Amino acid sequence: MAPIKVAIIGLSASAKTAWASRAHLPYLLSPLGRSKFQVVALLNSSTDAARAAIQTYDLPPSTKAYGTPEDLAADPEVELVVTNTRVDKHLETALPSVIAGKDVYVEWPLAANTTEAKKLADAVKQHGGLGVVGLQGSLGPLPNKLKEVIASGRIGNVLSSEFRANGGIDGRGIVPASLSYFTERKVGGYVYTIGFAHQFDLVQSVVGDYKTGADAPHGFLQIQRPQVKIIGEDKAVMETVTSNTPDLIFVHGYVESGASLHFRFRVDPPFPSDPALVWTIAGTKGEIRVVSPNTTFIHIGNVADPQKFEVHDFETDTVDEVEWDFEDWQKELNFQARNIAAIYEDYYEVKKNGKQRTFLSFDDALKRHEQLENILADGLKQ
Repeated sequence: MAPIKVAIIGLSASAKTAWASRAHLPYLLSPLGRSKFQVVALLNSSTDAARAAIQTYDLPPSTKAYGTPEDLAADPEVELVVTNTRVDKHLETALPSVIAGKDVYVEWPLAANTTEAKKLADAVKQHGGLGVVGLQGSLGPLPNKLKEVIASGRIGNVLSSEFRANGGIDGRGIVPASLSYFTERKVGGYVYTIGFAHQFDLVQSVVGDYKTGADAPHGFLQIQRPQVKIIGEDKAVMETVTSNTPDLIFVHGYVESGASLHFRFRVDPPFPSDPALVWTIAGTKGEIRVVSPNTTFIHIGNVADPQKFEVHDFETDTVDEVEWDFEDWQKELNFQARNIAAIYEDYYEVKKNGKQRTFLSFDDALKRHEQLENILADGLKQ
């Protein structure tokens, strides 16, 4: 079968540590990725910037360079458009291709706010393409193994789940200059909507979605460090700004099964010797504990210190460790690319073989946007 023709928006020549180059290109340029996808175009802030990126990443000379979303949308060869810009540019860069009827993959958050996310979700339904969102955590091996253990009845009926994490940014009251927009709620991309939201989605994919309506979850969010130092690569302070984004997040409510689900997420690093993340799922017959020593980003996957998954059996009072791992083909990729690659693989099977999707759609993303925005409006204490 012919490979799917892909255009990437936001693959920068000057920022080789950006998400597009770290998480998307490793799979797309791997032997497996090349057998299913072909990068045929780039869109950057200008055609010159796109041409520079083509050279930087040694893409074929035939790769087309675009400087406007409308020009890209008009290219009949492109089948899938992948948007990797800053979140406040998602709508303007992705919408023309959605309107053109193309399939469009947009990194999470889908848009800067719920209104814009709804505009994209409605446009996909109206114009017939597929919308794919980069909430990749639920496709990873850890949540899939967790769901398998729960479904087996090993811990009985789930009664409650608690997710406690620290991190998101290395340091207290500081933000690197490359992420200075994390202090501006209007941009739409900051710790609450990115680092926390990825875990918020992953956990609900395992224990069930929060109830809606009168039983919707409640939040308590604070801006505990409003004065934030912006630091350069040399760690020197460049300026101090006022942040209006929350750095302490509590969310509590009940999922559809009736079990309670509680989140506590603090941006500051954890207490020395404490793990960055502890997630428990308590049932009638046993309890699950997931411990991540040094990272809150379990949606990305295995790092130098893989997340530990244990089950306590109440009857025998024994604790067993459960093994989980990536597929062999994923292990050939850097860890940021592994779950992203799973989205591409799933999308390919949907398009070429009619498989039922497991990747998240724009409608799924809109639901998460609505949850997060309602919790923020209800719970942010200035």
